[in-house]
Amino acid sequence: MKKKIEKINYLLIDYFGVPQKAKKNPNPLDTIIGTILSQNTNDKNSYQAYRNLKDNFRNWNELAELTPAKIEKHIKIAGLGKQKSKAIYELLQSLKKKEKLVSLDHIKTKNDKEILEELTSYNGVGVKTASCVILFSLGRNVCPVDTHVHRTLNRIGVVETNTPEKTFYKIIGNIPENTAHSFHTNLIRLGREICKPTNPNCSICPLLKLCKYDHKSLTAKVKNKTISFMLLDNL
Repeated sequence: MKKKIEKINYLLIDYFGVPQKAKKNPNPLDTIIGTILSQNTNDKNSYQAYRNLKDNFRNWNELAELTPAKIEKHIKIAGLGKQKSKAIYELLQSLKKKEKLVSLDHIKTKNDKEILEELTSYNGVGVKTASCVILFSLGRNVCPVDTHVHRTLNRIGVVETNTPEKTFYKIIGNIPENTAHSFHTNLIRLGREICKPTNPNCSICPLLKLCKYDHKSLTAKVKNKTISFMLLDNL
């Protein structure tokens, strides 16, 4: 599997280029809140919701003083306001109770497994959100799996799984060193721009020769690469 992932990463970089990283890794709490906001919406709306919080509160301690209803008013643009405000509120309250301060800096000394276990113990925080913290805040070689990564890896034939979480645990440990960020980001671009849920544009896919997908759409289409805004590299 590692060799195949290495080949896929090479082909995706050749097609999309090396994804731009944030100049400075966001702190873990920034990333986890940003990822919660990103669920079931586009990156631009979730970024606006994130900015609404950062611009209106000096720190997360201030936000922790609000009720879920008041948090919701600031993040409506990201959708699922009640669900997301509750998740953010409960996370901040849990940290205040457990760590005596609203911070996740203590996870920096833990290993990946320990971080996954701790973060997923909080209500509203799943494996994808926890793995985003490990990659984007701590810079470790872990590839988060969202719906795009899950779909593309199954179609290509790297895994045969029925949930993103199962895909994550199949590939963890098989990501070549220092490639997780580019692999993750370019797979998202592939899923957004080419390997879409319906009517994939297989004729221009850089992975066409490797792909095991049985229902390829090979009708010639115009090559149309776009520069996607990636939330977690812009926090």
